[in-house]
Amino acid sequence: MIMVLHSRVFVLLVSVMVLLLLGCTLSFATKDDIECLKSIKASLEDSFGYLNSSWNFNNDTEGFICRFTGIDCWHPDENRVLNIRLSDMGLKGAFPRDIIKCKSMTGLDLSSNKLYGKIPSDIAKLIPYVTSLDLSSNNFSGEIPKNLANCSFLNILNLDHNKLTGPIPPELTLLSRMKTFTVAYNLLTGPIPVFRTMYSADSFTNNPALCGKPLDQCRVTTKGTKTGVIAGAAVGGVTFAAIGTAIVLFFYYRKVSVMRKKDDDPDGNKWTKSLNGAKGIKAS
Repeated sequence: MIMVLHSRVFVLLVSVMVLLLLGCTLSFATKDDIECLKSIKASLEDSFGYLNSSWNFNNDTEGFICRFTGIDCWHPDENRVLNIRLSDMGLKGAFPRDIIKCKSMTGLDLSSNKLYGKIPSDIAKLIPYVTSLDLSSNNFSGEIPKNLANCSFLNILNLDHNKLTGPIPPELTLLSRMKTFTVAYNLLTGPIPVFRTMYSADSFTNNPALCGKPLDQCRVTTKGTKTGVIAGAAVGGVTFAAIGTAIVLFFYYRKVSVMRKKDDDPDGNKWTKSLNGAKGIKAS
């Protein structure tokens, strides 16, 4: 009886310890998510007041951030951010780096705002588990970061209608899960990498210097054409010079040969002529 009682007490104590540990972990997680949203609100200019009117942090009830505009949680009563959807809210500013604190986030939509600057070169570190990333219709500039290839869970990547420059990183072809990809209406250059999924021309259109399937075939650049012309002219010049040299040498050696023959017969074939003359006299 005493042993049974002791075993039950032991199980109860272990259960309490597990719950306390889970509670601490959850508490830390929710604190990070709350700090994440606070930082986003502080770093962006809220022109239309959507965040100011909805994102009220003067609350400590479980799941209160799940009622914020544009926020989806894993569970309605749990302060763990699943998705952030802030499309078309007139937000201004750079990409919010403190979004790294939303460690459980799988979807981020900041499209149709007035965000600017470069997409962070270490973006995979900030949003490692996202399956959907939409930064379209903003004013992002600079090159598409190669580091996006480390967001290995990406299914959707929308970067269209920005001011992005440079080539499309071939590393993005490693995103085996990606089904939707668009970089249309940017300032991208160079050939389109070969992706595992066949995307339509609409995904790449209106990038004046972008080429390759499914767009027009890449052409030889002006620089390459000039180089070819110069190389051709150089080869032609060398060939012409070689032919000219051969002709000059031919006539030179021919002249030398004639002079040597004259040296061998200094009388200019008089001996032969004398023989002809002698034969003629004898015959007569």
